[in-house]
Amino acid sequence: MTERGRFITFEGIEGAGKSSQIAPLADWLRARGRGVVTTREPGGSPIAERIRALLLDRANTGMGGTTELLLVFAARAEHLAQVIEPALAAGTWVLCDRFTDATYAYQGGGRGIAQARIAALEDLVQGDLRPDLTLLFDLPPELGLARARRRGEPDRFEAERLGFFAAARAVYRGRAAACPQRYRVLDATRPLGEVTAAVTRIIGEFVESREDYLSANDD
Repeated sequence: MTERGRFITFEGIEGAGKSSQIAPLADWLRARGRGVVTTREPGGSPIAERIRALLLDRANTGMGGTTELLLVFAARAEHLAQVIEPALAAGTWVLCDRFTDATYAYQGGGRGIAQARIAALEDLVQGDLRPDLTLLFDLPPELGLARARRRGEPDRFEAERLGFFAAARAVYRGRAAACPQRYRVLDATRPLGEVTAAVTRIIGEFVESREDYLSANDD
């Protein structure tokens, strides 16, 4: 019987550098014999990527918060069905650039949508699926926005005001503090190489603990 893959998510506000850490970690895991899929949210599958385009398009600035929330979960439902669940069932590790924590942070914190409404959709779309480990790349929003806006024309989220990202960061930090067994918080103000080394150390410890668990249960 194939062991189910591990589901690791990368979270943080704009400019936190999380996306830059996925490829090095995927290479590190593959070098150790793991099958790996890298993906992102919103998006990750053909229909979900089309929804992503709607969500990020600044022409849709007037989109209502409920519409945005439902589109995010519609994209997630497709992503889960087409990419994440099949990969995990096949024993492949999934590294995902954002997942439902981002919905709590952006639509919950930033837009002010009640956490209970998000939780209801989370249960509907995901069932009992939750990440095995979440890496939260944390930094002050003013620094993150300065980094993000150096990349070029901002998308609909990057164009939000500082207060939006301060609220999103507060939700991220609160969720991490409430569930330390799943979250690892990294200082994203540090140089890229130092952050990469910290990610590798965390995942190395996670792999070892998982292998120790399996060995103990094989005895």
